[in-house]
Parts: sequence; C-alpha cells; structure tokens
Amino acid sequence: MISLKGDNCYLRALEPEDLEVLYILENDETVWEVSETLAPYSKFVLKEYLANSHRDIYDVKQLRLAICNYKHRILGFIDLYDFNPRNKRAGIGIVILDKEDRNKGVGRESLKLLMNYAFGVLDLHQVYANINEDNLASIHLFTRLGFEQVGVKRDWTYAGGTYKNELLFQRIKDVH
Repeated sequence: MISLKGDNCYLRALEPEDLEVLYILENDETVWEVSETLAPYSKFVLKEYLANSHRDIYDVKQLRLAICNYKHRILGFIDLYDFNPRNKRAGIGIVILDKEDRNKGVGRESLKLLMNYAFGVLDLHQVYANINEDNLASIHLFTRLGFEQVGVKRDWTYAGGTYKNELLFQRIKDVH
C-alpha cells in the first residue's frame, strides 16, 4: 500500500482554498528563475488552474501536490511534470515556502513520498530533476535520496545578467 502520509507531513491534491498560497508562490520573483516564469500570475489564471487541477496526470502530463504538516498548514508544493507514460519517466520538483520550514526533513520526506507514488502507483522507471548549479540545498537533497548527476546543461539559464549551468539528476527505480 502506497501512502502519501509521512511522519511529519503529508501530500494532498490542490484545493480552491490554496489560491492565496499559490498566488504568493507564483508571484515570488525569487523563484521565477527556477520556474522559468517571466511575468506575474493573476488570481483569475490561478483560479482556472486550480479548477482544472483535478484532471488526470495522463491527460495533462503533470501533477502538483501540496505538502502539509499535521496542523494542515501548507509547507510547500511538489510536482511531477513532463510525465511520459510511454517511456515511464517524469521530472520532479519541490519548493518549501518558508525558510523556517527548510532543513527540517520535510523536503526529504515529501520527495520520498512522491517517489514511492511515482514508482509504485504510476509504475515509472525513472524520475529526474533539473537543478541550477548554485542551488546547493537541492543538490544535497536529491543526492541524499539516491539521485545521480548524469549531465550538465551549459549556460542553460540566463538570470541576473549571467548564464548558469543546470545539472541533470536522475533516479532509476530500484528493482529487487
């Protein structure tokens, strides 16, 4: 039985009540570099997104889940994107919203839960993450969970007047 509940947090589907938190995240310019966002999102657009978030991953090729603590406060979001059922792979991304909630194991636990879901329920063969070379916290997190750096995309991201490399990390499903 695959569970989306861990010791310190759980993953859940998006709800209409998540609009304010999503609005703050999607309009936070400090994460635009990672999400490749170029302009702010309106509440109208985000309401439409939430209204359609129930659509099946096989249809929309992505899945975003809220990361919540057991007081039901949203700590962040975790995504599967570029879902490719034919080749059994998907990208994976995570954001923990408040700095106070980082480095407390929530990211690691959330990533484990989503990988269990991806490998166990969706029967994926692999998940991968694209991480900017200067995002040491994410590199540490993904490496700690068995992701291997398998490539470098040179000068991939242009931000702050300079190009940055993006690293490709991959985790192949353990077969026992």
